[in-house]
Amino acid sequence: MSEDAPELLYEVNDGVGTVSFNRPRTRNALTFGMYTELSRICETVGGEDGVKALIIRGEGEKAFAAGTDISQFREFSSPEDGLAYEAEMDRVLNTIEDCGVPTVAAMHGASTGGGAAIAASCDLRICTADLKFGFPIARTLGNCLSATSLSRLVQLIGAGRTKEVLFTSRLIGAEEALSTGLVSEVLPDQAALDERAGALARLLAGQAPLTLKATKQALARLRKTMAAIDDEDLIALCYTSEDFREGLDAFLAKRKPQWRGR
Repeated sequence: MSEDAPELLYEVNDGVGTVSFNRPRTRNALTFGMYTELSRICETVGGEDGVKALIIRGEGEKAFAAGTDISQFREFSSPEDGLAYEAEMDRVLNTIEDCGVPTVAAMHGASTGGGAAIAASCDLRICTADLKFGFPIARTLGNCLSATSLSRLVQLIGAGRTKEVLFTSRLIGAEEALSTGLVSEVLPDQAALDERAGALARLLAGQAPLTLKATKQALARLRKTMAAIDDEDLIALCYTSEDFREGLDAFLAKRKPQWRGR
């Protein structure tokens, strides 16, 4: 991939839109610009463009998307920085959840952090056998998820498993993802994944759009009722901590962080 290649690709074929994260050298680590562009697509798709279903996928062999590009957190220094970041993430993920057409996350390899949050916001998820899904933030950065993102996980895999995977920082594999309903299908490889994602999107494109819209919105309203709590104090607690700064330094230096609880 050339240095000036777009970080996010978008194409439309036969009524199906496909978004591809295009930073394979970084395992598709997500920049703020990629989040913004994905949000824009989800907000505008399904009108005169003729798109009736949307696929979200990752380029390269290693990852759907391995979270937010950590280098972007270097400038964080105040409670407002963490709060603004989580508020923007909630906005972006809500636009995916509320997208006017059905969305399919086609996950392979690492699907972690922001990548996992994007997949959780989609209507359907399929994956390859090498899936690694989760939020290992208790091991890496020492930040936290917003109540909105937590509520999506609880809706998908239950409160007990959500707490367990976050506390232990373990990643969910394909077999567990299928058994818990996190994904609906497991494909043997990336080629099969892309083929199935296309077929599934075309199937969704032929369903009654108002039925899909009503179902999407009713489930989203249920989820948002669960998340209607004030979590700003918790976000500020983590993002302004010495531990968060230590997590950043350790991650970029490729060493184990030394947590101090402050």
